[in-house]
Amino acid sequence: MSDAAEDLVCRLEKLQSRFTWDLKEEDLELDDLSNQLQHDRDLKLGQRGAVAHYYRFLAYVRYLQGKPDEALSLLSQSEEKTRECYGEDCERRLIVTYGDMAWLIYHTGDSTQSQSYCQRVEDILEKNPADSPSDLLPEVYGEKAWTFLKFSMSYYKKAIACSLRALKLQPDDWEWNNCYAIALFRTEPNDLKRYPEESPVTTQLRRALEMTPNDGVLLSLLALKLLHYQKHEEADGLVKKALEVGSRDPQVIYHVAKYYYKRRKLDQAIDLLKGALERNSRSAFIHHQLAQCYRDKKKELFSKKPRPEEELQRFRRLSIYHLEETIKLRKGFNHAKADLALQYAEDSNRRRAQEMFNEVLETLEEESGIIYQFICRSYAEFCQYHITDWDLAITYYKKALKFNSSTSDGRWCVKKLKQIAERRLDRRPGDAIAYGILGAVAKAEGHLKEAVRYYERALERDASNTEYLSELCELRLNLD
Repeated sequence: MSDAAEDLVCRLEKLQSRFTWDLKEEDLELDDLSNQLQHDRDLKLGQRGAVAHYYRFLAYVRYLQGKPDEALSLLSQSEEKTRECYGEDCERRLIVTYGDMAWLIYHTGDSTQSQSYCQRVEDILEKNPADSPSDLLPEVYGEKAWTFLKFSMSYYKKAIACSLRALKLQPDDWEWNNCYAIALFRTEPNDLKRYPEESPVTTQLRRALEMTPNDGVLLSLLALKLLHYQKHEEADGLVKKALEVGSRDPQVIYHVAKYYYKRRKLDQAIDLLKGALERNSRSAFIHHQLAQCYRDKKKELFSKKPRPEEELQRFRRLSIYHLEETIKLRKGFNHAKADLALQYAEDSNRRRAQEMFNEVLETLEEESGIIYQFICRSYAEFCQYHITDWDLAITYYKKALKFNSSTSDGRWCVKKLKQIAERRLDRRPGDAIAYGILGAVAKAEGHLKEAVRYYERALERDASNTEYLSELCELRLNLD
């Protein structure tokens, strides 16, 4: 490599750009991301500047899809939209766009033009220096935050960190407050023990809504959070307003449908989602939400007597259809795959169910806590009810408790493990496995002294069991 070429690479590596932010292609669902971005761009959804964002994000996706010419065209259009939106204040918001252009043009082999865009970035930074050498401009932190938030759940923590850095520099900026609120919503678990009143995300959503009171996404997210705190009247009002201001936005429809789903208003949720699907048939999230609604409609029918088998089968088939559409659009959506595997098992297709579970379990340890727990719970149910492998069912119910025993999936697993332990003790008082199960449940629920007693009983009956011994030692250390 010549000295000039080395110098250009050095300049490029110093740029703030999606090409330097370690966005791994394997973390991105390119087809689904492309569909979402195109749809949002075409409908001009979002607040001020959002359309320019969509062009920039879509340009990087096109580059990864091997379409550099289209990517360049999209970046040029993003620049135009940014200038239209921000006028004379646009330069600081073009730093990342020009960085992307420099990298993209470099990859097409035009070193001279690439250097030109490097120079544009350097000129802007010279005119607009950051407050300190360790800081970037808030517009750059904001661009990073939105990129991480839009591209993959793998980067949500990075999105929080970047939006906080932007807020540190501009605490009253509506855009960074919105980004931070959404990032918090996607990562904060519902934990009434930790936050018995309101959590940090509800506080941040309220702050963001003070600045953008007609943001349908924020309104629907706050409604979902308030539902957790049983504040139904306020939440209902927020949902009503969200639909008034965001009836065309699929994100608003998705979140409102989720709200109806949690309130057990399944027919209202289904009507909303079917309407949204008519406008955007390639939304994996809408297909998945519809599948969950049909699955729960099916569950409601189980208690009816006589049981309406034809209706049950209809809802099961609808759920399967929408889950299959979901994973066609998002191949790495393992939550949906685990759900689909269980539906296959209920539809008497155990072989196909096992194949899908095998595929999902291969990457289980890479999943985030909530999805990890859902997959473990689903596979445990499959083992218990469809292939009658009780040992494997117990293993995966216990695995699910590693995340959190207070979630809905966690509570379900606790219930199932207690039932299994009680049945074993009814048949064989003093059963070591039953005491081991009860020890795991007590530990997951935070009852450490009770867990010690159960594991001691288990070891009295199975003294060589290394799992019980290891758990007991750990518990005693924690208690000490």
